[in-house]
Amino acid sequence: MITRSTPASRAAAIVALVLFAVLLAAPWWGATSTLRLLGEFMVYLALASLWNLLAGYTGLVSVGQQAFVGLGGYVLVALSMFTGLHPLIAVPIAGLVAVLLAMPVGKLVFRLQGAYFAIGTWVLAEVFRLVAAQVTVMGGGSGISLPATVLKTMAETKFWREAMIYWLALALGAGALALVYGLLRSRIGLALTAIRDSEIASASLGIKIDRVKYAVYVAVAGMTAMVGSLISLQKIRVSPDAAFSVNDWTAFVIFIVVIGGIGTIEGPIVGTIIYFLLREFLADLGSIYLMILGMLAIIIMLVAPKGIWGFITHRWNISLFPTGYRVNFKD
Repeated sequence: MITRSTPASRAAAIVALVLFAVLLAAPWWGATSTLRLLGEFMVYLALASLWNLLAGYTGLVSVGQQAFVGLGGYVLVALSMFTGLHPLIAVPIAGLVAVLLAMPVGKLVFRLQGAYFAIGTWVLAEVFRLVAAQVTVMGGGSGISLPATVLKTMAETKFWREAMIYWLALALGAGALALVYGLLRSRIGLALTAIRDSEIASASLGIKIDRVKYAVYVAVAGMTAMVGSLISLQKIRVSPDAAFSVNDWTAFVIFIVVIGGIGTIEGPIVGTIIYFLLREFLADLGSIYLMILGMLAIIIMLVAPKGIWGFITHRWNISLFPTGYRVNFKD
């Protein structure tokens, strides 16, 4: 019998549904600090999943995804303040703006290859940051905060405002995973898997490699901007240095994907959990905390080059999100 599911994936699906229901009810059982922590977890899960799709399957190692994080944040704040648009409606519009901007930007950076592509995306993000710092109506280099009147358009009470922001984070975190999983199960996913395994063989099979990579880059840019707009809602403020931070929105995301397992759907989940555990217990150590993160990443790359989940898959052949077909001879 030919099937895609496995006993592990079926069990994981049940656990995921139960966990999603529990998380959905978090505003009623969790404190405000809990909601904010879970919301931040979803932000990093979404960013890691999207970067993993970009680098792990298409080989586009971008060090400038913070460009679209910051863009999304600025678009949401601008639309909410100057047009009176509801912040939740501004989120998908921010994604659309990023998609439209990523089209010409993608044409530009795709002229670069390998390390030059990574450096080019970083330079591009710096250009975005410098441009944002010159926009005086958005606070210039100091940034700007969302006024209370904008927040009240979401809900009258603090409870419902916190709940709506948290549910948006949950939707984007789960949505990013669903997008990656659904994409990898489609015909485009087959092309992406082939590109990941061998670009030369993919080209010989007639796969339009550049076209597929470009489409993924644009789609990831749009989703990343939506996450960026959520971040501005969580922080109730946007500024060039924070919105376009390479540390917060790219370096830590790369760390998560590398230790979790690049090129796997489960990797960003594992990596995000490990990152938050380390941050909660070691953040008080200051710069030593960052040194520990770096040492851990180096050790994992040496011991398990494909990350923790890659090691688990190789050792025990476990897949919670199977995308290919399997032949079950027992049936």
